[in-house]
Formats: sequence, C-alpha cells, structure tokens
Amino acid sequence: MGFAIAHRAVFVVALAMAFREVSANAADPPREAASSKVNWIVPTLHTAGMLTTLRIGEAILWPKPFAEFNTWGAHYEEAFTKPPLFDPKQPAFRWDGDPVFINVVGHGLMGSEMYLSARRCNFGSAGAFLFAAGATTLWEFGFEGNGTRPSAQDLVYTPLMGMALGELRFAALRATERLRSRTERKILRAFFDPFGELERALGSPC
Repeated sequence: MGFAIAHRAVFVVALAMAFREVSANAADPPREAASSKVNWIVPTLHTAGMLTTLRIGEAILWPKPFAEFNTWGAHYEEAFTKPPLFDPKQPAFRWDGDPVFINVVGHGLMGSEMYLSARRCNFGSAGAFLFAAGATTLWEFGFEGNGTRPSAQDLVYTPLMGMALGELRFAALRATERLRSRTERKILRAFFDPFGELERALGSPC
C-alpha cells in the first residue's frame, strides 16, 4: 500500500512538472524551440552503457546470485509475478535488505547520471525525470531482475534523488559557461560531469 501511494505521488509530481514545462514552452519563439531539439540517442546509449557496466560489475562482485545463469528464468518470473521488495521492519533506507551506502549514495548517483544525461541533451526537467524513472524501471526489472526481485525503494528513490542531484549538476554545468578561462571551464565541467565531458571530447553533440 505504501509503495503504491509513493509511486502515484511520483507520477503526479512528474505530470505537474510536464504540464508546467509544456505551458512554458508554448510561449517560446519558434527559433528558440528549433535550437533546443531533444537528442534521444546520446542519453539512451549513455544509460545503456552505464547499466550494462553496473550489471557486469554485480556479476563479478556478487556472483551469487548475479552470475548464476541457470536461475535467471526463475528470478525473472519472480520479478514479474511478485510485488517489489519492501520490508517496513527493516531500518530506514534498508527496506529492500541492501546496505545503506548502496541504496542512498549508489542509487542517488545512478539516478543523477540518468537524469543529467537527458537534461544536457535538451530534455526539460520533467522529461529528464521521466527518462530517469523509465531507466530505473528497466534496471530493476530488466538488467537486475534476473538476479533479485525489484526494489520498491529503488524504483521511487532513484529517479527522485536523481532529479535532485542531477538538476544541481546541470545548474553547475551551465554556470561554467560564464567562465572566461577555457581551462577552468573544462576542469569544472569534468568535475561535475566526468562521463559527459569524455563523451563530448569523443564527439558527442551534448
């Protein structure tokens, strides 16, 4: 019940943000809209690469259950037939049984990376949040679902904290544009968005 309420609250917030953004964009001149075309390819490839790397890392660090290929089918069946994990008897932010560091820091950073990759490619705040929420769902049910049941806490917390941290990082990136020193600008951009800066150095358009 608690998860269902939290999940609905997340999407109510997202819909409100989307409505506000659409209303604001309606007043933009056509030239401005044309200059901020959304790029789906870069954040999709960025996120897919990150999730694949994380999943391989899980299999190396925790071979049981993440590298037990013979149990993948059973885990997927469990993921789609049982509700996401949530144990209110566990301590705060350990409601799925994982360590606090992974749940709070790890998923917060993962969510912010998803959010920022979309935000810097001309998604608005609502669009970037929905992108992060969709990627989180794909991670929980697709990438990680063959090793463990999806986590209700992660499904809600990852995109929400991702939006909070990601928007701060995005604001910091925009602030670097006002720096006159090219060297300082590059150093700070690499600090706030290391993977994005690497991708741009390799030719990424955003």
